[in-house]
Amino acid sequence: MKTLSLKLRGMSCASCAISIEKVINSVPGVSECNVNFGVEQATVKYNPQKTDIQQIQNAVDAAGYSATPLQEQEILGEDDTDIAARKAERNILIAKVIVGAVISIILIIGSLPMMTGLELSFIPAWLHDPWLQLAITAPVQFGCGYGFYTGAWKAIKRRTATMDTLIALGTSAAFFYSLFVTVSPDYFINQGLKVEVYYETAAVVITLILLGKLFESRARAKTSEAIRQLIGLQAKDARVIRDGKEIDVPIQDVELDEIILVRPGEKIPLDGEVIQGSSTVDEAMVTGESLPVKKQPGDEVIGATINKTGSFKFRVSRVGKDTVLSQIVQLVRQAQASKAPIQRLADKVTGWFVPVVIIIAMFTFAIWFNATSNISLALITTVGVLIIACPCALGLATPTSIMVGTGKGAEHGILIKGAESLELAHKIQTIVLDKTGTLTEGKPTVTNFVTVRGTVNNNELEIIKLAAALEHNSEHPLAEAVVRYAENQGVGFIDSRDFEAVAGSGIQGYVLDKWVQIGTKRWLEEVGIDTNLFHQQKQTWEAEGKTVIWIAVDSKVEGLMGIADALKPTSMQAVGMMQKLGLEVVMLTGDNLATAEVIAAEVGIDRVFAEVRPQQKAAIVKSLQAEKRKSRYKTVAMVGDGINDAPALAQADVGMAIGTGTDVAIAASDITLISGDLRLIVTAIKLSRATINNIRQNLFFAFFYNILGIPIAAGILFPIFGWLLNPIIAGAAMACSSVSVVSNALRLRNFKVEIGNW
Repeated sequence: MKTLSLKLRGMSCASCAISIEKVINSVPGVSECNVNFGVEQATVKYNPQKTDIQQIQNAVDAAGYSATPLQEQEILGEDDTDIAARKAERNILIAKVIVGAVISIILIIGSLPMMTGLELSFIPAWLHDPWLQLAITAPVQFGCGYGFYTGAWKAIKRRTATMDTLIALGTSAAFFYSLFVTVSPDYFINQGLKVEVYYETAAVVITLILLGKLFESRARAKTSEAIRQLIGLQAKDARVIRDGKEIDVPIQDVELDEIILVRPGEKIPLDGEVIQGSSTVDEAMVTGESLPVKKQPGDEVIGATINKTGSFKFRVSRVGKDTVLSQIVQLVRQAQASKAPIQRLADKVTGWFVPVVIIIAMFTFAIWFNATSNISLALITTVGVLIIACPCALGLATPTSIMVGTGKGAEHGILIKGAESLELAHKIQTIVLDKTGTLTEGKPTVTNFVTVRGTVNNNELEIIKLAAALEHNSEHPLAEAVVRYAENQGVGFIDSRDFEAVAGSGIQGYVLDKWVQIGTKRWLEEVGIDTNLFHQQKQTWEAEGKTVIWIAVDSKVEGLMGIADALKPTSMQAVGMMQKLGLEVVMLTGDNLATAEVIAAEVGIDRVFAEVRPQQKAAIVKSLQAEKRKSRYKTVAMVGDGINDAPALAQADVGMAIGTGTDVAIAASDITLISGDLRLIVTAIKLSRATINNIRQNLFFAFFYNILGIPIAAGILFPIFGWLLNPIIAGAAMACSSVSVVSNALRLRNFKVEIGNW
């Protein structure tokens, strides 16, 4: 299966999005399609052996819309053609609004005597002339409103109905009724009916809806502000050293492994590794980390961050779409284009909403005409129903909030892969935290070392040499600690053979023809090695919160190492913040129980799973999910950073990976915390809660608006108060509904979590 992202053109409302989804899903070979009306994009999963991009595009084109694949270069923003097209569309819309507004004002002035029932002598008589009103309304009806007719015609060809159908029907009813009155006034006089025209209704409604679309377009553009801010972080040029000379070149021309010089106050143009010099770097705009980070040779730097104090040179390791910034932008775009489960309700309603409204309008006309024989009354109520009932607000309720929420997450250093993950996060009841690299720094250090024969004949250095030779083949953080310890002791490295890593237990192999095994006490006992020798020493170190590893040579214990991994400075505060949110916090580790309990007590965690092998982590997460809390099964989040955490991250309802961890863990997760600060977990959950609350508000506004507006437009208040909803007011209300939903979503831009308040 392949995944395709398409840019869509021609959608006018959420019903259009539903139609495009149906069309693409009907293409043989397409397994899934999600259309996001908010960002005008479609995400399609298809089998390339059964269909191709061209067939999918042809299906969309046949439905009356257009679709173009999103290119890789568009990851970092819209191309010039797309920007120009959007600008041209907006300019045309502005021109239509201006023309419609001028003509509408003239028509309203000319219709004031009819609307008020008063003799207004200051209004020139010629403005009352229906033929003049017909002449100036026609350009608005068929020029400014041309898009509604074309959209309605597309819908008719697809045997469906959209917002364009409602607008075209409503305004056409007012216009052509007025045209009939203008051409044949005697018919109405002979019937004893008032000779009234409603040209101003058709013109004003079209103008107001176009004005609403303009406001909506501008408001929706603000929902993508986070993307534009991220794109704006990118440096334009880089100072590359070529042939011993410093040359400023555009970053797109920089190649891998080139050397770049960065001076104080400059943006770091691309990702790389420092090779000379040192400095502090402000990474807040990418990671959310507020304090500058010290950089020296061997450290990684991220493009778009700001160099603060010193100059340094770095070797480029990633360019183009592979840079951290590009990947962040791509993830945010994917999240914004995804569809949240809560949107399914709105989609179901939208699917049948417009046809039902048309039926209601027909019944409204029939009931009022049969009851009163007043065609004007029947017409006004029918047009009001058609105009006021717009599914746009329903279609925008969820995606606009998701766009702002995921963008806000990126600002805080939280990458959310999809709308479903953002929605699920607000339901989390239990947080499972891996210990090493998550609660702790992930940079363990050997603090204690004892051997059976002490320092006799350099026995201590010999054991270190054997251990380092074997650990040099492992990528485990504890292995790195042993290797660093050997380097500090001045021990040279030698080769090993037949190396084998036993998951969750240790490593073994031959070094200098000696069989060396390094790992846990439990594992050595399982393979028949006596571990009673250092029992007291082990208990002492574990009571201090240290991890103990055993070194055996030729099946006999020869040494013991105590390794400490410092807690992250924010871990204790983060755990407290989670608990204040009512979350159950659990620690999961492959370390021994005594050490795990010391670390857990230090940060305030009561529930601990220790001595857990990698293959058992997912099973423990699954068992936690099966537990009940508050009469329902738990929603569990797993937070980890290592390769062995990947299965558990995938098993959890929400997997959160530490951005400083492995690519495998990040790929398996739903949410990535770029800086590794566990307080971001709380920020992510609170952001999820704020976003879901915002979506619920939007859906309430949209549903309440239609539930209240349609009956009023149908004239339910007329028998009681003698009052009818003017279609002009209905048009204004319809335009305001979409703008109000988008404006409410934009309130999420004010979201913040004050860490100091916890």
